[in-house]
Amino acid sequence: MQRYFATVARGLESVAVKELTALGAKHIKPDFSGVHFAGDRALLYRVNLCARTIFRVLVPIAEFRCRHARELYRAIQNIDWREHLSPEQTLAIDCTGGNRQLNHTHFTALQVKNAIVDQQRAQTGQRSSVDAKSPDLRLNLHIYQQRGVLSLDSSGSSLHRRGYRQAMGQAPLKETLAAALIQLTGWQGDVPFYDPLCGSGTLVLEAALLAKRIPPGSFRQQFTFERWRNFDAQVWEHVQQTNREQVLADLPVPIVGSDHDPEQLQLAYTNAKNARLSEQIRLFPAELSGLEPPTDPGILVCNPPYGHRLGIEEELGPFYQELGDVLKQRFTGWTAYVLTTKILSKYIGLQATQRIPIYNGSLACTFLKYELY
Repeated sequence: MQRYFATVARGLESVAVKELTALGAKHIKPDFSGVHFAGDRALLYRVNLCARTIFRVLVPIAEFRCRHARELYRAIQNIDWREHLSPEQTLAIDCTGGNRQLNHTHFTALQVKNAIVDQQRAQTGQRSSVDAKSPDLRLNLHIYQQRGVLSLDSSGSSLHRRGYRQAMGQAPLKETLAAALIQLTGWQGDVPFYDPLCGSGTLVLEAALLAKRIPPGSFRQQFTFERWRNFDAQVWEHVQQTNREQVLADLPVPIVGSDHDPEQLQLAYTNAKNARLSEQIRLFPAELSGLEPPTDPGILVCNPPYGHRLGIEEELGPFYQELGDVLKQRFTGWTAYVLTTKILSKYIGLQATQRIPIYNGSLACTFLKYELY
């Protein structure tokens, strides 16, 4: 059984734990901005394909002392790189963390690269080239105090980049955060879903993928693990086929989005088309003042504008007051969730039954639940 580490957004570790449990992971242990877990090769492939809230899946291959550059170089040279990389293949190194002597990630990555290519030259007279964008092997070195953990990055580009969202509006949610918000509501595609401020459509599309059981990784052209020397094509095909068989032909409930901005709606439609969902979800123009429930009561989830400029409360206060009034007066029987800042939430004027702290990037937010009776 192999150890793995899934990187996640700060504060969403508990959501990732539930998701990994459902995917069959063992020995799960949350950490800061990540979750340790274990499983076989099929699980590695399945998590990359199916996880909705995870950024990357790392495979630790070595842990060592690295107080300074010389010690790091020696530790990297002690690894037999022929198991992972041939001189004809490309590589890239990402570094996180640091200590007093290794406090610049570019310098640290350079030490790792030098140790690898020096070993290759000594063995074969040839060396791998660096390809920062699309390498055959991506490595991750995390340094904490005097210790380093070196991992293979099985994902490649971050898993939040599904591949369907080529058109983005202003301040879009990451797909992983949108999926996490939906999971925090407990919604499973059993009642209608509506985002009245849908922008480029991320919440609506992530809801549709969940409801239809479409793996979010199915839009990606390739994962880095497919380039590894020990890649098992048969296991990978079995994982994909198993998940293809679970996809529903149609949405089980209405999933709807609206926005006042026609340009934003066009972006949403383009993304829906890329996700092959444009014929199943519903998108329409609507001003906040004219909102009416588009379906029978269900769940409403939205990410209104907020930001963190000085004075933003005065600018957006009336908008939030109107949002609260519309929800209270017209959406009786619905359950609403709103992601915003703590200060702006006061303008909504409704009593929240639940408040969940969330980080949108580095911005501290609150995810509020309202039972609308």
